[in-house]
Amino acid sequence: MNNDLLLQLLYAVPSALIAIVLHEFAHGWVSARLGDPTPGLTGRLSLNPLRHLDPLGTLALVVFHVGWAKPVQVNPRYYKKPKLGMVLTSLAGPCMNFLVAFVSYLCMGAVFRFAGAAFLLKDSVWYYVATFFNYCAMLNIGLGAFNLIPIPPLDGSKVLGAVLPEKWYFGYMKYERYGAIVMVALLWLGVLDPLLNAVQLFADNILWGGARFLMGL
Repeated sequence: MNNDLLLQLLYAVPSALIAIVLHEFAHGWVSARLGDPTPGLTGRLSLNPLRHLDPLGTLALVVFHVGWAKPVQVNPRYYKKPKLGMVLTSLAGPCMNFLVAFVSYLCMGAVFRFAGAAFLLKDSVWYYVATFFNYCAMLNIGLGAFNLIPIPPLDGSKVLGAVLPEKWYFGYMKYERYGAIVMVALLWLGVLDPLLNAVQLFADNILWGGARFLMGL
C-alpha cells in the first residue's frame, strides 16, 4: 500500500465513522424524543460504531464518498402525528450530517486563520489537520445527500413513504431488500453521479460559504 492511499484511508475511515454514527444516532434520538422507545430498546441510542455500521454502505462511503448505514428501527405508532414524526425522524440523519460538515468547515477555517500559509506545507501538522476536516465535511455531505434519494432503505424513501397513500407505500417498500444491490449498481455505473454532484456542490458551497463568512475568510 503506497503512502498516498494509506493517508487517504487515515482521513476517510474516521471521517466515515463519525458521519455514520452521528447520522444514525440522530435518527434514534429524534424518534425517542417523539415518544418512541424502540431505538433505545434495540441499542441504537449509542455512539458505538459497531451498532450502526452496514459493511457495504461503509465501504461505499469510503470508496465513492456516498453511502449508508444500518437503518434504525423506529415505530411511528408512538408518535402523536405519525406521518410528521416519520418525516422528522428520517430527515434527522441527513440534517446531522450537514451540521457536522458545517462544523468541520468551521474547524478548517479556524486552522486557516491560526496557521496562515503553513497549512499549505505538506510537512506541517496543520496541513494534515485541515485535510482531515475537509474529508470529514466531504463525507458527511456525501452521506447526507445520498440518503435523501428515495430508494429503500435510504431516508428519502421514508420521507416519500410518509406522503404516499398507504397502499402505494407498502407496494413500494416490497423492494426494500433489493435496495442495497440497486444502490451499489447505480454507484458503480455512475448513473447517480450528475444528481449527487449537483447536490454535493450546492451543499458544499452553502456550508463552506457560511463557515468562511463566520470565520471572516
